Amino acid sequence: MTLFKKTLLITGGTGSFGMATLNRFLETDHFREIRIFSRDEKKQDDMRNAYKHDRVKFYLGDVRDYDSVEPATRGVDFIFHAAALKQVPSCEFFPVEAVKTNVLGTQNVIRAAGNNRVEKVICLSTDKAAYPINAMGISKAMMEKVAIAESRNLKETVVCLTRYGNVMASRGSVIPLFLSQILSGQPITITDPNMSRFFMSLDDAIDLVLFAFEKGNSGDLFVNKAPAGKIGDLAEALIQLSGKEGQEVKIIGTRHGEKLYETLCTREEMLRADDLGSFYRIPADNRDLNYSKYYSEGEESVSREEDYHSHNANQKDIEGLKGLLRKLPLVRNKLFGEVYDQRYVF
Repeated sequence: MTLFKKTLLITGGTGSFGMATLNRFLETDHFREIRIFSRDEKKQDDMRNAYKHDRVKFYLGDVRDYDSVEPATRGVDFIFHAAALKQVPSCEFFPVEAVKTNVLGTQNVIRAAGNNRVEKVICLSTDKAAYPINAMGISKAMMEKVAIAESRNLKETVVCLTRYGNVMASRGSVIPLFLSQILSGQPITITDPNMSRFFMSLDDAIDLVLFAFEKGNSGDLFVNKAPAGKIGDLAEALIQLSGKEGQEVKIIGTRHGEKLYETLCTREEMLRADDLGSFYRIPADNRDLNYSKYYSEGEESVSREEDYHSHNANQKDIEGLKGLLRKLPLVRNKLFGEVYDQRYVF
């Protein structure tokens, strides 16, 4: 795929994923123009002053509002749709807000892309969308359904999705919290040490999106075979790396809407998943509204399949987690004093 002289739009571009993607592409000549679309003018201003780059353009708007999204998609070749409400507690208290952004906002982006003949849209999802139990996961599951449904009606625009687990050290995630507690001498607060989660770096997340970008057909969902580990082991790994053995750990109990483990692929999805080495590709379920395909005709093999979740995936012990943590710029800066470019962290 020739990208030179192409234009990329990143919705939610002032977030962790958007900035990491921008940093990677500005080191290349892949795109003639990269557009950052978001609703936060302060973060946009911070980015504008930090980058001062002619290829980066900023569009203020909200994915909830079609009339602000549509102009930003004019002349665009590709879209990475990262705009979302993603904090479990806030979505739990304001579920309609999650629907407006994650579900209806996605529909707005895809329809604007179709109307302006964008070549490909990659929608970013989360492991919480598989067997969702909280409002954030439910809204993301509906986002996936909307994206796949919209993809069926588009002739010139390809829509595909990525689903991944926790992005290590991203804003609002547990690693910055644990680091702050360790360095300030406060007890580390853990909901349940036996909870397991998938762990990906921002680079891993970008690699997954780029893989979907290169290989995806309309309606495809791509999953990275990320390693997993227990939250209790993650805290202990950070304690050992910091040299703060004896740090108090406080078990506070499971928060509302939290799972013991996360699922990246359901057993129904694993049944039709293509194993691509480091990734799974789950093609769209393209059955029509012939109800016998849903109710009268069963599929015995579904009951023999197993979910792909963070309790049965490749498990990292404390030493393995320490290896992952040592690669993170935030950890290397906070614990080892290494300097990294913080101009691009907002």
